[in-house]
Amino acid sequence: MEKNTIIAIVLSTLVIFVSMFIQYNYYSPKQQTADENTTEQTISETGENQAEESDVLENDVLAENSDAEKEPVVEEKEETYVIKTSKAEVTFSNRGGDIVSYKIFQTKSNGEIETIEMSDNISDTNRSFGVAFGSQDQPIRNEIFSVMTSETNPNLKPLQIGFVKDINYNGSKVKLAKLYTFKDDEEVFNLEISVESENGLTSGDYGYTICTPPQIGPEYDKSNRYEIRQYIAFNGSKGFKKTMGDKTYDKEWVWAGAAGKYFTVLVKPADSTKMISQVKTSTSNDNSQVFLSRKAFSDKLISDSYYIYIGPRSEAALNKYNSSEKNSWKLNDTKFNIALQTSGMFSWIEIALRWGLKMLYKVVKNYGVAIIILTLILKLILFPLNKKTAMGSVKMQELQPKMAELQEKYKNDQQKLGLEMQKLYKQIGYNPMSGCLPMIIQMIILWSVYSVFNNTFEFRNEGFIAGWIDDLTVGDKIFTWERKIPLISGFTSNCLRLLPFIYTGSQLLSGIITQYGGSAAGQSNGQMKFMMYGLPIIFFFMFYNVPSGLLLYWTTSNILQIGQQILINNMMKKKKLEISKNQPKINQNELKFKGGKKKTR
Repeated sequence: MEKNTIIAIVLSTLVIFVSMFIQYNYYSPKQQTADENTTEQTISETGENQAEESDVLENDVLAENSDAEKEPVVEEKEETYVIKTSKAEVTFSNRGGDIVSYKIFQTKSNGEIETIEMSDNISDTNRSFGVAFGSQDQPIRNEIFSVMTSETNPNLKPLQIGFVKDINYNGSKVKLAKLYTFKDDEEVFNLEISVESENGLTSGDYGYTICTPPQIGPEYDKSNRYEIRQYIAFNGSKGFKKTMGDKTYDKEWVWAGAAGKYFTVLVKPADSTKMISQVKTSTSNDNSQVFLSRKAFSDKLISDSYYIYIGPRSEAALNKYNSSEKNSWKLNDTKFNIALQTSGMFSWIEIALRWGLKMLYKVVKNYGVAIIILTLILKLILFPLNKKTAMGSVKMQELQPKMAELQEKYKNDQQKLGLEMQKLYKQIGYNPMSGCLPMIIQMIILWSVYSVFNNTFEFRNEGFIAGWIDDLTVGDKIFTWERKIPLISGFTSNCLRLLPFIYTGSQLLSGIITQYGGSAAGQSNGQMKFMMYGLPIIFFFMFYNVPSGLLLYWTTSNILQIGQQILINNMMKKKKLEISKNQPKINQNELKFKGGKKKTR
C-alpha cells in the first residue's frame, strides 16, 4: 500500500476518534425526571363517550368555581388523575390542568405489551399542553385548578376530564377551562380550551399559547446520531420537516408538532385560521418542544377545539385519520401520514419496499430473515444492469486502441473527434451512457433502502437472532461494559458489536474481487487502494452504531455482491478471450515501414 494512502487512512481514523471523544465527554445528554410527589386518583379504565365538549365547557366546566371567592380559603394541594384507554394511560395534574404522563401501549410480535412514555422531561414549570396567556415566551399557568370528572358531573362521560380556574390577569378576572375527551381505541384525543373574560385576551397579536410535551419519548439519547427530533407541519398542500432547534418558523400550517424517529405528536386545530402562523420550537434543557399560539380575541367567551395525535410514526396508524370510516372521531383527509419520514420524490419506492418486507414477514415471521430475502430479490433484479455495466467496461477496453488512434489523428479538431467517436460507438453497438444508468438506479434504490431500514416503525423490538440482534432498530451487541474508556466508549457506546466487523470484512473482500475482475479500470493505483482499504475502515467507525437492520442489509448485499462479482468476472474473462481470438494476428517477421520507407539497418 502506498505511503499517501496509509497516511490518508490514519488521519481519517484519527479525526473520527477525536470527534467521538469530544462528543462523548462534552455533549452527552442530561436526563430529567418528573416530580412524582403527588396524589393519584384513577378516573376510568374503560368506557365509551360522545364528543359534546362545547356544551360541557360552557354549561358545566366554566360554571364550576364561579363562587370560589365566596368559599373559605383552603390549602391547595396538587393531585393527579388517570384516564386509561386501550391505547394509552394518561396522567393529569390539577396544576394547570396539564398532562404529566402519557404512556402509550404497543403490542410486540410475541404478544407482549410495551409501555412507552411519550411525555418526558416534565418539570414544575413545564408540562404537556400547558396554556400560557400571551406569546410563546410566557410561562404556562401554574395555578391549582378545580377538577371535574364523570363522578362529580353527570354531563361528563367516563373518558372525559375537565379543569377550570379563575385567574387574575392584567387586572381583570379570566376564567380558563380545559376539557380532555378520549375514545377507547384511538391515538387521537380532543382538547377543548375555553376562555371567559371581560375584555378577551389581546396581548399584541397573541391570545394564548399551548405547548407540546417538553420531550416526546422514548428517552432521547442525543449522542445517537441515528435518533432524531424534528419539527413537522402541514400547510394543506405540502409537508414541512426541520431538525428541531431553538428557532421560530413563520409558515402557514393546518397541523404541526414534534417527531422522533418512531413516534410523533401532532396538533390539529379544528379551525386553523384562528391560529398564528408563527411557531416556536425549543431544544433548551434537553427538550424538543413546539409552541402554538391562538390569535388575540376581544370576545367575552371563546372555545377552541384541538385534535391531538400521540402515537407511532407508522403508515397504518397515521393513515387511519385520512378516512372518516376508520376512526371514531370521523376525522377525514387529515394527511397525518405526511409526518412519515421518507426520501421525498422516491417515497413510492419506499412504499413498495415496506410492502415487500411486510409480505415476506407474514411468511417467515422474522424481519431479519425478511431483510435478507428482500436483499436477494433486489440483487437478482439489478443483476442484468450490473452485468451490462461490466460488459460495457470490456467493450471500452476493446475500443482503447481505436480511440487512441482517433484522439491522435484529430487532436486539433475536437468537434471532428466527437463525431468520429460517435461513429465508433455506433459501429460496435456501444452506448457510453449505458454505464451511468445502472449506477443512477442503484443509488436511488440504495437511498430508498436506507430510509426504509433506518425508519420503519415495524422493526422496533423485532429481532433476528435472539441474544445477538434482539432489536433491528439499534446496534447488535455481544458484550457491554459499564466503565468509561477514553476514545473507545466515545464511538462504541460501551458495546462490543459483531455485525460491524462482518460488514467491514465483506466490504474489503468485495472490493478485492471487484478489482480482480478489472471493474475498477481507469482509476489510479492510489485511488483503487483507498477505495479498497481506506473507505471500509472509515465506514467501520461511521456505521458502528447504525441500526442493525440497516447494517444487516448492507452486509447481506456485500456477501451477495461477492458471489455476483465472481460470476461477472468469469463472464468478462470469456469475453476478453473471445475478443483476443478475433483480433488479427501480427506477423512478427513482417518488416515495418516508417514514413513510407523501408526500415534498414
